[in-house]
Amino acid sequence: MNSEPAMINEITGPQSSGWAYQPLLISSIEDTGLSQLWLQDLALKIIYFQGYLSGFKVAEEIALPFNGVIDLVLESLKREKFIEVRSAQQGGLGEGAYQYAITGLGIQRAREALDRSQYAGPAPVPLEMYNESVRRQSRKRKTITSSQLKQALSEMVLSEKIIQRIGPAMNSGTSVFFYGPPGNGKTTIAKAIGNIVLSESMWIPYAIYIDGQVVKLYDTVNHRLAREPEPEFSRSTSSLRGPVRRDPRWVRIKRPFVTTGGELTLAGLDLVFDDINKYYEAPFQVKANGGILLIDDFGRQLVRPRDLLNRWIVPLESRIDYLTLHTGRKLEVPFDVLVIFSTNLPPKDLVDEAFLRRLRHKIEITDPTLDSYREIFRRVAIDRGIEFNDQALAYLIQEWYIKRGRKPRANHPRDLCDQMLDVTQYMNLEPVMSKEIIDRAAESYFVDL
Repeated sequence: MNSEPAMINEITGPQSSGWAYQPLLISSIEDTGLSQLWLQDLALKIIYFQGYLSGFKVAEEIALPFNGVIDLVLESLKREKFIEVRSAQQGGLGEGAYQYAITGLGIQRAREALDRSQYAGPAPVPLEMYNESVRRQSRKRKTITSSQLKQALSEMVLSEKIIQRIGPAMNSGTSVFFYGPPGNGKTTIAKAIGNIVLSESMWIPYAIYIDGQVVKLYDTVNHRLAREPEPEFSRSTSSLRGPVRRDPRWVRIKRPFVTTGGELTLAGLDLVFDDINKYYEAPFQVKANGGILLIDDFGRQLVRPRDLLNRWIVPLESRIDYLTLHTGRKLEVPFDVLVIFSTNLPPKDLVDEAFLRRLRHKIEITDPTLDSYREIFRRVAIDRGIEFNDQALAYLIQEWYIKRGRKPRANHPRDLCDQMLDVTQYMNLEPVMSKEIIDRAAESYFVDL
């Protein structure tokens, strides 16, 4: 590395919660925290894969400024005869418009670089810079108020007791354990909370640089782009100014909400090395930094629940995680994640008392009362265009729940209404709640176990 990486700039302005924090502008190779030789290899790989490229296009692919950075990289490659200028783009001005092509000597060096790593994308940021960005953006986490929570959960029918337990759990920013029978909305609650978190935004790099290795962080599955900022007000000049220029290796995203379920393994919680492409993929919890990680269907994973929980003990307590390169080197990264465990298995079958103590908030999502069940059914029926009938619902509850000792679940109204729609469409009838339609829907939905 040529020097210490550029630090992150804190910018004051009216949008303190969303746009007060930006990566510092890159104006030289030293500011990147990467060596010129490493950037040369990256540029060669990109030209090798894509053929003729202008200087501006190379800068765009590498996500670094042309002036002061990529122009120097290309000039050094040209001087060493790894690339050559073929032409200038029509109407283009300056060296950035020149079309560059790789030479035979450059192809040889590019292939040597590809043997070490196939990565050919935006330049990564050093690990120290990433860690600092997570720590500083942690202070911007949004606090959920009672009114915001009730608004987020307004489409669900939950008791006031459960709602008042969820709020402090979300604001803790540490860990929550949702448990209870299936079908009562544990995952839906977590996603509703995620919608509040997703209203805030943060900066993450496309990739991270560690001892010559690249770890891909940004992906389009787990990260959603945030809009660019509006021109902001400058207090010092009392005037409007355009968006502050920044390091283009960073991308503005909504705070992440990452979900994993039965596919989660212990290996998936560490750096995943691609033996073919020879670079790493960031694990789930790193992609979720600054947001929420939902471990759905906890206990259904192939790995034993206790082994999986033991992996979380240190990060949950110290807010620091330790990852391992395939070389054996241990890395320390911040653990700024709200981890939500969601399970419909009995807690006693999953964890012991010692680990439950480490989970800050344990919330049981219970079966709805009959009054709550009626309200859920009424809302769903109206939403599905089914004429709601109180007497028909009383018949459903008496015949298919009370007489059969069946417990109501919050998802039953949705599923039964869908069954009724299937029946009435087949019979070419208006969607109504009658005893015959209810019986036919329930017979095809419920199974006596």
